Amino acid sequence: MPTNTNSPLPQFVSIGEALTDLIRVDGEQWLSKTGGSDWNVARVMANFGVSTGFAGAISQDWFGDALFAASTAANLDLRFLQRVNRPPLLAIVYETSPPQYNFIGENSADLAFDPTALPANWQQVAKWAHFGGISLAREPLAARLVDLASSLKQAGVKISYDPNFRNLMDERYDATLEKMAKLADVIKVSDEDLCGLFRTDDQVTALKKLRSFNPEAAVLLTLGAEGAAMLVGDQKWHVKPPAIDIVDTVGAGDAGIAGLIYALIQEAQQSSSTNIDWHAHLRFSVACGSAACLNAGPKPPQLEQVLALLD
Repeated sequence: MPTNTNSPLPQFVSIGEALTDLIRVDGEQWLSKTGGSDWNVARVMANFGVSTGFAGAISQDWFGDALFAASTAANLDLRFLQRVNRPPLLAIVYETSPPQYNFIGENSADLAFDPTALPANWQQVAKWAHFGGISLAREPLAARLVDLASSLKQAGVKISYDPNFRNLMDERYDATLEKMAKLADVIKVSDEDLCGLFRTDDQVTALKKLRSFNPEAAVLLTLGAEGAAMLVGDQKWHVKPPAIDIVDTVGAGDAGIAGLIYALIQEAQQSSSTNIDWHAHLRFSVACGSAACLNAGPKPPQLEQVLALLD
């Protein structure tokens, strides 16, 4: 297995699940696709030229081979990717419109992720770490990840968090949601996520509740066809998406949060000012989400596509 042993450690690490989507097509046919929200975020960042690791565990079978090959192709730091002799984590998508799905992952590989096996001193190099997705709703992995996020926060690493609501996030997820929100520097959430996470149709009240967990966190609120809003303290910005011919919306949210973190990393490298241009970063985030919609499946957008949409 390639180890990148002579390469510098990455600035950005996305931590959580990589899985295989099994999508039913034409009634009796099933299509296999590599995926997982945390893994998707990592691929976008690497595609934009940021040194990136995906920290998670995958199986040693054909499904794991496909994820490993795609991670290699994406130029992810393979020192962070663990392979274990366990079954794969599968998302069974039996209807696509509207999406209906369930997960198969009893004792699966993702649950065996071991943060202590990551490269030495990586926390001292990383600028940002991203958490979210179903990994934070699957024990015993979830507790391990919350502890890791807490230690990273104490070490001065910035935390981004995207709960990315799925149907297994019931009331048992509430404590994790609050803990992760309190640790996060940036929280990404969609209008639909708010309804699912707080089990309500009142998005306004749900958003207030989420922000009450950590008033200092910046919140990226994605609004589907209406674009996205950025909420920081008492300030709010809203950006509508550019007019495009949508091919596929899969992965747009992952691209959006990746775009925001990318913009923040670039600003920190290029300027010593503490004044963050949230409106400019929101525009870039929305352009990233839109660019992802130009590609079929969760294919990372190209930076050139994003910049063209900003012109």
